[in-house]
Amino acid sequence: MRRRRRLHSDHENRDRWLISYADFITLLFAFFVVMYAVSAVNEQKYRVVAESLGGAFGKVTVGGQAPPAPPATEVPPEVRAQLERNRLVQEEAAHMNSVASSLLDVLGPLVQEGKVRITQGRRGVSIEINANVLFQPGKADLEPGSLEVLRAVAERLRDEPFNVEVTGHTDLLPISNSSFASNWELSAVRATSVVRHLTANGIAPERMQAIGREATRPVAPNNTPEGRARNRRVELMILSGLPDTLEELPVRRAP
Repeated sequence: MRRRRRLHSDHENRDRWLISYADFITLLFAFFVVMYAVSAVNEQKYRVVAESLGGAFGKVTVGGQAPPAPPATEVPPEVRAQLERNRLVQEEAAHMNSVASSLLDVLGPLVQEGKVRITQGRRGVSIEINANVLFQPGKADLEPGSLEVLRAVAERLRDEPFNVEVTGHTDLLPISNSSFASNWELSAVRATSVVRHLTANGIAPERMQAIGREATRPVAPNNTPEGRARNRRVELMILSGLPDTLEELPVRRAP
């Protein structure tokens, strides 16, 4: 058999690295030539080239010193104001959440029975108390059993900076007794009774206000006994002073 001749290309070329090394040396030489030429003509151009190379390859010094850092961008006043407002909103929301959580601890049994509802929004914390917890039907005198509940609420709110808005609500059925001419008077006097008891337990009078809403703000249909019972209520709104733009959320105890 004829022996196949090994072509020259069959030999492994062990000297190819010399080509890459020569290219690298050439580029390095060209780099220093360019840097020298630019620095000799115009130092400012040298700085521009050096800073550009610094951005591409890392930190480059000019004249033995690092190039000056670019000036910090000044934050516009309106942006600073918005950031400050956001910070205040977050702090107050956290404070209100703490208040709501502590009220949930105080009123927990009534909340579980569905007689009290606590919600939190941007306007503040709302405590909605069914009227049958506080009053006899058609009356505005606080029941003895309700006094301890309101006293516990007052103790929790006594040292807080928030104002409290107390609103009485009724259902659509006309009142039929000689004490009140209409549901307007009944709702207003009920709110006043709650305010009077809260102030007697340490909440400053200038922080309080009483409002009668009659049946103008129902939270349930008035065509069923259950709906009317829900609408007969007193609401304590602990005002945060923030715009009322946040959807009300159920309150949960803090972990």
